[in-house]
Amino acid sequence: MATSAAVRDDEPATKFAKDQLKSIIERIERLEEEKKAISDDIRDVYAESKGNGYDVKALRTIVRMRKQDPNERAEAETILETYLQALGMI
Repeated sequence: MATSAAVRDDEPATKFAKDQLKSIIERIERLEEEKKAISDDIRDVYAESKGNGYDVKALRTIVRMRKQDPNERAEAETILETYLQALGMI
């Protein structure tokens, strides 16, 4: 059988690349599992807050707003207020 110039599967570089790829995939899978667990926990907290009489939509809005840069949030609020005034809603 003739030896080919192509890289063989059992060469160290190929084995390293395969092991590295497998490690990357496994890390991503673990993180995806953790992300799902955290997402489930967040959903449970929202459900608990709803059970205690809080408005979940308002809570989600507050959480989203707190993530924003204060200056960007102020600008967005100013624009919203301007539009609401123009429409006679406030």
